[in-house]
Amino acid sequence: MQYIAHIRESDREIQTVEEHLLEVKGLAESYGEKIGVKHIAGLAGMLHDFGKFTNEFRTYILEAVNNPEAPPKRGSVDHSTAGGRLLYVTFHEKNIKEFTGKLAEIVGNAIISHHSYLKDFLNPSLESDYLLRVSEKKLAEFETSKESFFTYVMSEPDFIDYVEQAAEELKAFMKKEPSKSSEYKYMFLTKMIFSALIDADRTNTRLFEENKPFDPQENHDLLFQTYYDRLMSKIESFQQHENANSPINLLRSEMSEQCDRFAEKPSGIYTLSIPTGGGKTLASLRYALKHAQKYHKKHIIYVVPYTTIIEQNAEEVRKILQEDENILEHHSNVIDDDHDNDENQDGFMNSKQKLKLAKDNWDSPIIFTTMVQFLNVFYAKGSRNIRRLHNLTESVIIFDEVQKVPIPCVSLFNDALNFLKEYGQSSIVLCTATQPALDFVEHKLEVNTDAEMIVRIDHVIDAFKRVDIVDMATEQTFSNERLTDFIIEKIDEVQSLLVILNTKSVVKDLYEKLKESIDITVYHLSTSMCAAHRNSILGEVREQLEVGNKVICVSTQLIEAGVDVSFECVIRSLAGLDSIAQAAGRCNRHGEMGIRSVYIIDHEEENLSRLKEIAKGKQVAKQIFIDLKRDDSSHGGHILSKKAMDRYFQEYYTELADDLNYFVPQVGKEMTTLLMEPRHMNSYRQAYIHKNGQKKDIPLFILNSYGTAAEHFQVIDSMTTSVIVPYGKGKEIIAELNGNYSLEDLRTMLKKVQQYTVNLFNYEKELLIKNSGLVSYMDGKILALKEGAYSTEFGLDTSNESSLTDAIF
Repeated sequence: MQYIAHIRESDREIQTVEEHLLEVKGLAESYGEKIGVKHIAGLAGMLHDFGKFTNEFRTYILEAVNNPEAPPKRGSVDHSTAGGRLLYVTFHEKNIKEFTGKLAEIVGNAIISHHSYLKDFLNPSLESDYLLRVSEKKLAEFETSKESFFTYVMSEPDFIDYVEQAAEELKAFMKKEPSKSSEYKYMFLTKMIFSALIDADRTNTRLFEENKPFDPQENHDLLFQTYYDRLMSKIESFQQHENANSPINLLRSEMSEQCDRFAEKPSGIYTLSIPTGGGKTLASLRYALKHAQKYHKKHIIYVVPYTTIIEQNAEEVRKILQEDENILEHHSNVIDDDHDNDENQDGFMNSKQKLKLAKDNWDSPIIFTTMVQFLNVFYAKGSRNIRRLHNLTESVIIFDEVQKVPIPCVSLFNDALNFLKEYGQSSIVLCTATQPALDFVEHKLEVNTDAEMIVRIDHVIDAFKRVDIVDMATEQTFSNERLTDFIIEKIDEVQSLLVILNTKSVVKDLYEKLKESIDITVYHLSTSMCAAHRNSILGEVREQLEVGNKVICVSTQLIEAGVDVSFECVIRSLAGLDSIAQAAGRCNRHGEMGIRSVYIIDHEEENLSRLKEIAKGKQVAKQIFIDLKRDDSSHGGHILSKKAMDRYFQEYYTELADDLNYFVPQVGKEMTTLLMEPRHMNSYRQAYIHKNGQKKDIPLFILNSYGTAAEHFQVIDSMTTSVIVPYGKGKEIIAELNGNYSLEDLRTMLKKVQQYTVNLFNYEKELLIKNSGLVSYMDGKILALKEGAYSTEFGLDTSNESSLTDAIF
């Protein structure tokens, strides 16, 4: 009998179960081999759809295809459990050995979870979601599946031998990094195997659906060599500029050379502390391209704090490398699939399945993404994020403005980077003018010794001095009324002025006051606007600055991170020293105006009660300002010295020590405890033994709660829903969403749409629903704003009352 894995929509061609399992096994092996676990990953690949070797599933899929008007209920046949069951009954129920037993748990969990997310080995209710599936769930045709598997996929003796090879890989994996706990290793290995399986399964399914052969990932060494040559041509062209020998440009050139030389060092975690305006994008790219060639890295990945700066950085790199196709911008997940359980992806396509297969798996040579997306890969629920994890190995990963790691995620971030360094053969670059003390915290980052790429940092900071930081924050407070008067006074003295405040509401109010009070062009920027909209406004601002017109821009902190714009004067509402340094980087950016002033004020109308981190940063920075006022030689003699920055971050992290380990209030535990608590200390295990009698222990090696941890994980910025806005091409994309598209068309559309999205907080989403400002597409998986819900002046309008002329572009 021919057992069916998938039936192609276009021509009703059948992919057999054995074809699918062997092809997924091969792909998974190639992904796992990167960290020395080829057979462990291959084992997951060859068993994941083991449960499709049944008459029940064959009948089910044929019925679904032959009766599209009245198909059987999707997901009504469980095909995910059987592969995990085979491992459990073979290697865990009798004559159990340590490493084959642990292997059964790690691989079995990945298999039974491959249409949802990893299960808890022991959950808060003192039950094992893993055991409930592999041990207790009834599988009527399990013996039939087993017989077919050993007949068509791999003979039983060969299978036992394959498992033994996988067990040897597990043993070697566990021996590495003796300072790390077993649970740390179990967790990251399980996630790596899960990633390899998800991507191999989805990729093979997509290729079958598109009727395309597998195209192995090419070696990127030659590509990176070409890019390096183009970059060096660009750098050499700078030498022809008339001011090439100015002190600043000579220093930029020297720092770039230092990065080139540093690329010879082996993989590790390093720091690149080039000051703002020092050319860190080119310098870090130079390091990455040279290092990637020498050590055969597969990807160069830039991780930035905000979606706002992806386009600018990616565009700069595109121009230098003369490349478009091989550079991916991944801003956000446009598809609304928080409950990403696709147990119903059963071999026949609908719009939901197409969307899932269309998501990018980060297999591009050069990738730009955000901190939110990076953390989601490791810790968020569903299969869409973790699919990308294996492509973070054997990579060069550059964290631009790394000080923006969300405070609750510091420990999780450090653990992820340590894994990529220790097991993933990746090189990590922490790129910022204000290095955070990530090696100062409890779950510390294992930064290499002599990690800094740039020599004599304090000398470099002094040489790049372009501004004076004027402390007005320790003297008085400002309202928007008073601030307006101060701005009117200052704009008489300068041509351009940037104001950066901490909250959107205060920014909007100041913008409106200035428009009423002054006959000068005023611009407004906030995250309520989509990226394309913000870029359009920034383009106008740059034009005004270039021709020397009087211009004022009022913005939230989004303008601080990486936006290449230079004002004659900046006013910054008091915040952390890192934010003050970034704001200073928007003033006199290239030193073209001598020394200019950055005024630090304390804004009395900002409500920071829900912005604890900004409030704490403001508190610590204010104390350092006070110290300097009392003794101008303290903290290195100025507010942006390395000594001041080190002191700031150490005090800042000390103030927030209780918040660094992501806490899950629903279960009263930290995320690191749920993921990595040692077996002998596991409180759920202790409660289980107490509940079931002192001699009744749970029969598992691993007891951690992967599913519960993921269910409750949300990077602060991602507690939102991404929606498409009717701005510019976004309007055309919305109009196209009702069409019936191929997977290729959907992938292209999802990449194109990211510049035309905004993120809604829950209360904003509820207001839009109440005011009929939202419309859904693709069975509710994609949301878009109606035209009245978006304004050319302020962006998002939750009242859905933007005027007709304002809404049409």
